[in-house]
Amino acid sequence: MKQLEEKIKADGQVLSEAVLKVDSFLNHQIDPALMQAIGEEFAERFKGAGITKILTIESSGIAPAVMAGLTLGVPVVFARKRKSLTLTEGLYTAAVHSFTKNETNEISVSRDFLGNDDVVMILDDFLANGQAALGLLDIVEQAGAECAGIGIVIEKGFQPGGKLLRDKGIRVETLANIRWMEPGHVEFYGEVPNR
Repeated sequence: MKQLEEKIKADGQVLSEAVLKVDSFLNHQIDPALMQAIGEEFAERFKGAGITKILTIESSGIAPAVMAGLTLGVPVVFARKRKSLTLTEGLYTAAVHSFTKNETNEISVSRDFLGNDDVVMILDDFLANGQAALGLLDIVEQAGAECAGIGIVIEKGFQPGGKLLRDKGIRVETLANIRWMEPGHVEFYGEVPNR
């Protein structure tokens, strides 16, 4: 998605060869017009897949998931990372390790919102090592639902998550797939190498 790649190059900050900061438009401050375009792109890529629910994880996956849900006309469910006083029973849970934060969280989704009659698109902001995606897949499997595929806003293609998921036969649709990055430069798959 050229618009997203251009936004990453213009406003993203590469902090290291493994850390890309996009908090000016995706995961702190949100660019609504860009999120709408992202939602429409995911809806286009997954049209005809029979999606009944979109599943994401709090908090950075919510904005693109809501826009995709709006375009597809389906509800969005987000897995919670924190315990809630109102969400204590009847849960699907999975452990997810965050390499960025170096912590493991138990994510949870109410059984009221996912069932065996659902066709689910998983959507997340980043794919690096694949742990969040695997946790969400675990929840879809616990619900007995069908996973139509995974939508990723930004994939760090040089890290193992994408290959791990694709090797399992899972459909992964990525809008911006980074081949490599270093402070001051980001290169995407499909671009002519510039190094």
